[in-house]
Amino acid sequence: MAMQTVIPEALAAIAAGRDHISTSEFAKATDHAEQTVRKNYCLTGECFGIRPIKVGNRLLWPVVPTAVLLNGGTK
Repeated sequence: MAMQTVIPEALAAIAAGRDHISTSEFAKATDHAEQTVRKNYCLTGECFGIRPIKVGNRLLWPVVPTAVLLNGGTK
């Protein structure tokens, strides 16, 4: 039986049914400054164990791993 990830209400409201969120939305969801998220990405290619996808000049962060992080999980 596969485990389902429970998406916190605040993240669900931010994502609004999308699979990926912007850097500013990711920063808001994780309660960090946007620049902190960008710096972590620049230094390590990830932020809090989550790797974004690049679309043009934008980073898009996956919602499910973000929900796992917010629920106290790791990578």
